[in-house]
Amino acid sequence: MAPKRGTDWWKSSVVYQVYPSSFNDSDGDGVGDLPGVIERLDYLELLGVDVVWLSPVYPSPWDDNGYDISDYLDIHPMFGTLADWDRLRDGLHERGMRLMMDLVVNHTSDEHPWFIESRASKDSDKRDFYFWRPGRGGGPPNNWGSVFSGPAWTYDEATGEYYLHLFTRRQPDLNWENPRVRAAVHDVARWWLDRGADGFRMDVINFVSKTPELPSGPLAATSGHGVFTDYAVNGPRLHEFLHELHQEVFAGRDVLTVGEMPRVGVEQALLHTMVERRELSMVFQFEHVNLDHGPGGKFDPRPLDLVRLKESLNRWQAGLGESGWNSLYWNNHDQPRAVSRFGDEAHRVESAKALATTLHMMKGTPYVYQGEELGMTNAHMADIADYRDVETLNHHRAMVETGRVNEGTAMAAVARMSRDNARTPVQWDASPGAGFTTGTPWIGINPNHTQINAEAAVADPDSVFHYYRRLIALRKEHPVIVHGRFEPLLEEDPAVYAYTRTLDGRVLLVTANWSSDTVPLELDPSVARRDPVRLIGNYPDEGAFAPLRPWEARVHLGS
Repeated sequence: MAPKRGTDWWKSSVVYQVYPSSFNDSDGDGVGDLPGVIERLDYLELLGVDVVWLSPVYPSPWDDNGYDISDYLDIHPMFGTLADWDRLRDGLHERGMRLMMDLVVNHTSDEHPWFIESRASKDSDKRDFYFWRPGRGGGPPNNWGSVFSGPAWTYDEATGEYYLHLFTRRQPDLNWENPRVRAAVHDVARWWLDRGADGFRMDVINFVSKTPELPSGPLAATSGHGVFTDYAVNGPRLHEFLHELHQEVFAGRDVLTVGEMPRVGVEQALLHTMVERRELSMVFQFEHVNLDHGPGGKFDPRPLDLVRLKESLNRWQAGLGESGWNSLYWNNHDQPRAVSRFGDEAHRVESAKALATTLHMMKGTPYVYQGEELGMTNAHMADIADYRDVETLNHHRAMVETGRVNEGTAMAAVARMSRDNARTPVQWDASPGAGFTTGTPWIGINPNHTQINAEAAVADPDSVFHYYRRLIALRKEHPVIVHGRFEPLLEEDPAVYAYTRTLDGRVLLVTANWSSDTVPLELDPSVARRDPVRLIGNYPDEGAFAPLRPWEARVHLGS
């Protein structure tokens, strides 16, 4: 069954993110691979998702888990071959699903041929494919710090200049001001679409336009480096570059494009996603997943304030609701597990279902990150030697070795917020390798896989997995979930997330208790109009307006 074609098919779709190295290992080397993904396609079909987003599988030195690409037009040998990718594409298409690739084009690896040629000489034909600058005052060209700690510039002795890298030193930034760079990126995107890809998730795509002068930024209190965001995020030519990419590559093709955009606001996201502007289908924004960051950033976490979360998400629902489009997510490869972060592991099943209900009934395209549908939790790794993520290791080194915080404080923050919490292997069964591998996994398996795993979840009709199946199916059955107008309720309630969706006289009432206590539901029954029928809930039915039990969620449809 080929995927259905037509305008805006992605509005009624659910996307499932596969982080390949941690998904399923087919050959016992401890790293997931494309044949391993193919082995699990029937599972994804059973779940009911429409699109599989594949995190990078390109050749890479693996400095940042594949987000440092050395060849855009091939597959890393540890993941398989292009022939394996073709089999994955065909297997998805035969099941009516699509395949979305990760397009990482703000930067390349320092082992990419473009950069090797660029650094060879100041006179290189590809010198201006990247940002090269002479130093100032015996140091870098400006004071910018990188996302992953340390300066954003590295000195190259061969040519006596510095190159810019907003991430690790092995991820030099491409210079999109150069039209030849943009044309090369267009060629890469066309090549994958011609091969059968159905769209792209575009990594930090709003970093590609930078203020040409690259001025220094205000000093960050924690790092002592300058903050680059005013000059290298949402830059002056971003809309131009994205519109050009659409016109040169996406126009006339039936594709999904989502731009990862840290620090994007509602107003700008609306411009990016308005159909008539021809830029992107949707964006990933970070506002809601930054709300538990403290003054020291993500590794200085604070308890989530539900009222602030509602204010944020409700504002995005209102801002993009009629003319743009929202992407909806709690989890991905860069975020800790939502059930540990926002829910309650003591009520793991109930809170996983409540989080899912709150998200999937909103207006936008929901994203499910591998293992989320099982209610997987944070890994709770206690030793820094168990971590693999470059951001985590750099942070720990910067904090502990400089004496800014003690080991216990640093490890508590890392255990809660590290990206590696999302990168432990998918828990397929209770065997020693969790059904992920017969070998030694590249990163440790969560010990709770003996209780939390896909085999047990598929066999249990009341599992988180089957709850996700029902949520996904409801989107196909009820147009109000896809197209209905969003109206927030109980905006100041510290425990209850509630809202309605309305379309053609039908009213969807969504209520969820985000606490571990029983709380009253103080709503006028008229919000559901009349005769509300329960569509889904995570407790036995006691009525649409009964008190909400710990982490209870329910959805009713009235008319």
